[in-house]
Amino acid sequence: MKSIELNIEKALFFAEKEFNAAKDDARQAITTLEEGSGAGNDFLGWVKLPSETPAELLDRINATAARLQENCDYVVCVGIGGSYLGAKAVNTALADNFEYYYAPEPKRPKVLYAGQNIGEEYTAELEKLLTGKRFGIIVISKSGTTTEPAIAFRILKEQLEKQAGKEAAKDLIVAITDEKKGALRTLATQEGYETYVIPDNVGGRFSVLTPVGLLPIAVAGHDIKKLMAGAVEMEKSTLRPNEDNIAETYARMRNALYRSGKKIEILANFDPKLHYFGEWWKQLYGESEGKEGKGIYPAAVDFTTDLHSMGQWIQEGERTIFETVISVAKPAVERRVPSDEANLDGLNYLAGKRIDEVNKMAELGTQMAHVDGGVPNMRIVIESLDEHTLGGLIYFFEKACGISGYMLGVNPFNQPGVEAYKKNMFTLLKKPGY
Repeated sequence: MKSIELNIEKALFFAEKEFNAAKDDARQAITTLEEGSGAGNDFLGWVKLPSETPAELLDRINATAARLQENCDYVVCVGIGGSYLGAKAVNTALADNFEYYYAPEPKRPKVLYAGQNIGEEYTAELEKLLTGKRFGIIVISKSGTTTEPAIAFRILKEQLEKQAGKEAAKDLIVAITDEKKGALRTLATQEGYETYVIPDNVGGRFSVLTPVGLLPIAVAGHDIKKLMAGAVEMEKSTLRPNEDNIAETYARMRNALYRSGKKIEILANFDPKLHYFGEWWKQLYGESEGKEGKGIYPAAVDFTTDLHSMGQWIQEGERTIFETVISVAKPAVERRVPSDEANLDGLNYLAGKRIDEVNKMAELGTQMAHVDGGVPNMRIVIESLDEHTLGGLIYFFEKACGISGYMLGVNPFNQPGVEAYKKNMFTLLKKPGY
């Protein structure tokens, strides 16, 4: 099989007329992206980012990661939104499910996250964990003044300088920020931190394949060259409009369903390692499409877990939803259900079967039930959870998002609505100028 496959058969019969009618719109959207002729065209740096990223940059990122690995047992990634979600999605997908219950190993620091909330207890408990520990900081912010990460960085920087000394601390802090301007750029220059640039033409939610995501992923011990190779492969396969362009097909199908009255998309997975991939996907689509009174509402669920909570609503609630399921074809390990002589739990009919076989039948049974219940269903099958496949999956969703946004008739690359809560918060806190 290909490393990523898309099947729309169980969605097509709900909106085949709309799907056929959307062909020209989808192809025009791809042309608009490739030509850079649409709204937000100053934020299209991600489109050819995989193929245009120099090997020298990846080598430098790996060298920085090796330095942090050598000197840290914990590395805190400070950022919010696209500045942390992409890295956390990849790191969680590639990690042991119980990664954080084990003590750090030499040259394999635990990557932690801060600045993604303003939780006082979260901050205090993170400080407690890091007390007396060898740790470093990757701080990610274009401006350096975004409230959540700025608070976290101020606190963690103070703690690191107290524990390691100011001189040593500067080698344990890496800033990923604007090339020339902003508070964090000024501070990094003054203090002598190593820095990486957030490209001006790449928005935060599209930034996982820049140093924003690549450095935390490399620090966690994952192969960023394989990640980028998977993205390059997907970039090439989705470059032009055609029937084999799965980004075009996905964008076209979801817009066809939207036009037929399906207003909510649920991204479902049957592997707990993909939980944060769903969180990253929600930001990518929610922030890109939710504008001007338009947009498909993105939700995410973890199956089979959420079948015991959200399953009832999905099966029989208001019929305004459709599902996109990510299915992992090949788990990395094999575990079978044992036989039990007493068979009190009645599970001997499963004895000898792989747990994944049970999971796959749960997936198929869920799809059948939901489709019968009026829920259109798309299925994305990925070969395995590895860097190459995840790189391709990231780029697939990014490309489809750009296409889909243009099909909706919005600018997929701005986020004016995000500023509303900030203005109110700054006024309430009496920030100068508000």
